Amino acid sequence: CVFSTAAQQRSTGDECGPEDPSDEPKHPLSDCALEHKAIKLEEQVRDLTERYRRALADSENVRRRTQKFVEDAKLFGIQSFCRDLVEVADILEKTAESAAGEAEPSEPNPTLQKIYEGLALLEAKLQSVFAKHGLQKMNPLGGRYDPYEHEIVCHVPAEGRQPGTVALVAQDGYKLHGRTVRHALVGVAVEAQQ
Repeated sequence: CVFSTAAQQRSTGDECGPEDPSDEPKHPLSDCALEHKAIKLEEQVRDLTERYRRALADSENVRRRTQKFVEDAKLFGIQSFCRDLVEVADILEKTAESAAGEAEPSEPNPTLQKIYEGLALLEAKLQSVFAKHGLQKMNPLGGRYDPYEHEIVCHVPAEGRQPGTVALVAQDGYKLHGRTVRHALVGVAVEAQQ
């Protein structure tokens, strides 16, 4: 039965000539439908191209932000260590000031003088190490009060000073690469109440 249908199909196909219109492939879509489909495909290509460009821009932004975070981590990773070390610098500075006050010029004590000189050298070396790593001592005396850099501990009458300026520094402040690590404890000049 299978052989007979194949033979019949071959015999009917042999009878048809090449001019027979039934052999021409028929397109299921008309020209108008093809144009409409082409327009839709072009719109999809534009949409996908735009999405691709946005995705590239987003990935570039993420890369830049990540790079900035890494750079900040390198710069400010020692911030907590600097805070602790600044307290040691304060103790060293107060000790050097105390030793300088005890070394009286009228009765020079060579041992105390050597201790003072050693403390002064140590303090200078510590400040140079701070500077090497971007840690700087702030000198706010006489400048305007800045809440991002200073912490008010008292108000001082503005005798000859402009109100709102720093008149007294109780504790030095420090910055690491421009970022405040420790606020300076300051007294701010205010107008005297009559």
